[in-house]
Amino acid sequence: MKNYDIVVIGAGPGGYVAAIKAAQLGAKVAIIEKKYIGGVCLNIGCIPTKALIKSARVYQDILNSSSFGIDLDQKSVKVNLSHVIKRKDNIVKRLTGGVGMLLKKNKVDIYNGEAKVKDKNTVEVNGEVLKTNNLIIATGARPVIPPIPGVEEGIKSGYILTSKEALSLDKVPENLVVVGGGVIGIEFATIYASFGSNVTVIEMADNILVNIDDEVRKTYLKSLKKQNINIITKGAVTKVDKNKVIYSKDGKDHEVVADKVLMSVGMRPNSEGFEHLGIEITRQGIITNEKLETTVKGVYAIGDVNGKMMLAHVASAEGIIAVENIMGKESKIDYKKVPSGIYGTPEIANIGYTEQEAKAEGIDYKVSKFPLLGNGKSLAEGEADGFVKIIANKKYNEVIGVHILAPHATDLIAEAAVLMELEGTAYELANAIHPHPTLSETLMEAAHGIIDKPIHI
Repeated sequence: MKNYDIVVIGAGPGGYVAAIKAAQLGAKVAIIEKKYIGGVCLNIGCIPTKALIKSARVYQDILNSSSFGIDLDQKSVKVNLSHVIKRKDNIVKRLTGGVGMLLKKNKVDIYNGEAKVKDKNTVEVNGEVLKTNNLIIATGARPVIPPIPGVEEGIKSGYILTSKEALSLDKVPENLVVVGGGVIGIEFATIYASFGSNVTVIEMADNILVNIDDEVRKTYLKSLKKQNINIITKGAVTKVDKNKVIYSKDGKDHEVVADKVLMSVGMRPNSEGFEHLGIEITRQGIITNEKLETTVKGVYAIGDVNGKMMLAHVASAEGIIAVENIMGKESKIDYKKVPSGIYGTPEIANIGYTEQEAKAEGIDYKVSKFPLLGNGKSLAEGEADGFVKIIANKKYNEVIGVHILAPHATDLIAEAAVLMELEGTAYELANAIHPHPTLSETLMEAAHGIIDKPIHI
């Protein structure tokens, strides 16, 4: 039997970051992982999808090369999906290997196996008993498989995919149906549409990407249409039969032919096996406070398993906050200052309040937008569809929300995250001299619009 200050269950972006941080602060730490180091994000999520997206963009850049003055025989340009997948696998292998090395370097004890939690201070793995003063649950989430007729059979036959299988196809499907218009579904839709698939997205709700700003969605839908992605909203899939997806819309049944179907209707927290600890668990996940502590002292839950915000960087931040609280430092998380991104074409990134949220909460706010058409770098790169939108309160011009539809939006949003962490205003953003020509100038211009007027519009 071994004794630890902290035992972490799950080695995804939340778990492994928590373990490393705890070790750096002087704790004796063990981490238990039953499948693979790096969790869903590094192995079958964030990283591999971005590798595929890069290949898809390179392919589209080549097909559109004539608009940049480069002539080539487009008939000779083909997607070699096996090479695309091999590149993705090599990136994943390198990153997961690096995480394993970091854990060992920080003297974290790694246990490969399934954790069996006996009580809040006792965990068994591979027949070995570990004693701990604190427990961090970081077991992540898994795709929801809806009880639709034909789905189980389709999964067994390989006709129906989850995001995991969609990362390792042996050929580009001619017709792909994506069930679910959330972030994962839309990212895969843009990947395979770029590779040449005829893609149809079926979403039960009134809109796709329901959590983003309405104006961003409206413009982005136009972009998806240009990519020949067919979006069907208010459609409920009722059956999957051989090569057909049947859905109900406006009281009528419709069908779409599909070579492959991607089920992407959400993620379910892996919260099973912890009920006997006495912690509060709902369908959304394990209940935690702003310190990431559960309803039982000394037991913490981070990442997708608490269902707060299913994002890798949130899991990592929560891991650090949980560890700091365990080690005696008062730390809290503010979910309104968390940036998020969608890696389509163009990218979407946002932080803070959407305009509809600000309006619903009765906040006295103002809005400034700056189009990419007014930005030299966007025009030079041939990617001028999109805009930056800043929401600020009227009293102090404090920035409370930023929404970006642009190339590299997921990188640009970090500037807004720093500004909001410092409770910065549009004055600081406008007065900060931005390099020219860059896409970052769009943020500065939008900030000028909060104060008075943008310069280049």
